[in-house]
Amino acid sequence: MRRFLALIAIPLLACVVLAGCGSSKPAASASSSASSPGANTAVTATGSFGKAPTVDIPKAKAGNSLTIRTLIQGTGTTLTKTDAMAANFVLYFWTGTSSTLKANTFTSSPTVIGGTMLPGLESALIGKKVGSRVLAVIPPADGYGTSGNSQLGITGSTTLVFVIDVLKVYSDTAGATGTQVSNGGGVLPTVSAKPGSAPTLTFPSSTPPSGLVTKTLVKGDGPKVAKGEYVIAQYVGYIWRTKKLFGSSWSSGSPFGFIIGASPAQVIPGWDKGLVGQTVGSRVMLSVPPAQGYGSTGASQAGITGTDTLVFAVDIIDALKQS
Repeated sequence: MRRFLALIAIPLLACVVLAGCGSSKPAASASSSASSPGANTAVTATGSFGKAPTVDIPKAKAGNSLTIRTLIQGTGTTLTKTDAMAANFVLYFWTGTSSTLKANTFTSSPTVIGGTMLPGLESALIGKKVGSRVLAVIPPADGYGTSGNSQLGITGSTTLVFVIDVLKVYSDTAGATGTQVSNGGGVLPTVSAKPGSAPTLTFPSSTPPSGLVTKTLVKGDGPKVAKGEYVIAQYVGYIWRTKKLFGSSWSSGSPFGFIIGASPAQVIPGWDKGLVGQTVGSRVMLSVPPAQGYGSTGASQAGITGTDTLVFAVDIIDALKQS
């Protein structure tokens, strides 16, 4: 499954940048060409909440100070260290006297941000309220340090410039909120869970079904998930053959976000087919045969072979329409 999580979590920055969330083009810039220790405070962003901002970055070398400004003050839920959030953002790389747009989710879909953040972003976002727009100019010392990140094109002198709209906040223990209607069982695994914790699966001795099976365990009373929406979910994933857990958003500190039915696909076919039409607040068990999972090649890094059936318990926390 392709993990399209937040750009902002340290291990996951590559996921968004390399996925091409926006074209690369120079930022609109001021006319000064001289270096300035106060250049960071000269960065501006204008525009209304929910719309892509116009960002002005000086043609000067960035300073060494972490610069944070709340451009629009929200009035909603406050983001804490244990929360994740849905957000839209733009990101620029500022190196030397030039800056380049690297990501823009305003033109695609929101992104879930949670887990371990870059230090500068944690300082910028924790304590902010839903509805806020935050500008963060992050020098290397508060970003990727002097070593940078060569895979992302970030050097030890790259300053990161974010403008982030905080859309919604989700607890790291958020899960299904509907009515329990089943715990599986029979020819399918049995699913058990305590509120706020990851479900566990117990497997029967029978062989797995040959086709995709979708079983609603908890029925949510929210809207139905539609193709093209950005879904926020918690999940556990097991390999039927080994009966072992191979993946879990619950242990990552953040729910998982993805566009359902996207082209190219952001999740395995079994998710795209099995979750459309399910309601927000539900927990759904998916028994996914190889053809609807990782195909004949499998996923060796997760211990999945080309003949493995996978079983997921997916909690649908929210579904947001694309921009």
